[in-house]
Amino acid sequence: MDTIKEIIEALKNATSYEPWMQELENDGRASVQKALSQFKKRMEKQEKLFQQYKEKQAFDASFLPFEGAFLAGVDEAGRGPLAGPVVTCAVILPYDCPELVGVNDSKQLSKKKRAEFAEIIKKHAIDYSIHFQSAEVIDEINILEATKQSMKTCIENLKIRPDYCIVDAVSIPIDIPQKGIIKGDAKSLAIGAASILAKHERDLYMEELHKQFPQYGFDQNAGYGTKQHLEAIERFGPTIHHRKTFEPIKSMLEKKVKL
Repeated sequence: MDTIKEIIEALKNATSYEPWMQELENDGRASVQKALSQFKKRMEKQEKLFQQYKEKQAFDASFLPFEGAFLAGVDEAGRGPLAGPVVTCAVILPYDCPELVGVNDSKQLSKKKRAEFAEIIKKHAIDYSIHFQSAEVIDEINILEATKQSMKTCIENLKIRPDYCIVDAVSIPIDIPQKGIIKGDAKSLAIGAASILAKHERDLYMEELHKQFPQYGFDQNAGYGTKQHLEAIERFGPTIHHRKTFEPIKSMLEKKVKL
């Protein structure tokens, strides 16, 4: 393996530091040193992600009431948008699953990475449940209660009853011991996994909704109040998927009634 092309290819495919790489430390070719530097940075990033995984794993384990207990992580996506459902997820993960290294708060991951992790989580989770709470229900009982009720449904729909639940920021009306954790999606592996599934499924839903109502740009704004979205509401009015109790839609509708 003497050519630069062969060395670069070998470094790209390597998953750990190997003895033959020692010789490259003294290789005078700039392209070889660049490739070696990139390999080291990749290894450092992987090590950092692995350490974060272990920390999140230990964080979750601290809530287990007994050895072998089932811990459910619960989170939501879509509390803030003007349109579309709030989507909640409850997930029970195996205690040790290296495939989940890199799982994080869904907002910290790219759309592509969320999609990749969503498939991995579904494959390796002991159990998971996803629930969609409609804009109609959100308007009826308010967004916070709608989210809590959706989370409750998620937990009740699990095939395995959890022994303990950790939830991102809120308290759920269930008879299972629980703990609400501020910024839980960044601290916990289980809550982070739930946030990824909820966000991924909601994005897919909004992309489908875009096909029915392309003028609102749901595939780009996911129902959030962007300038283009607000202009579309002003021009075409809200759909059945818009939250009528959310501003500025509420004021827009009240203004039209007065007119």
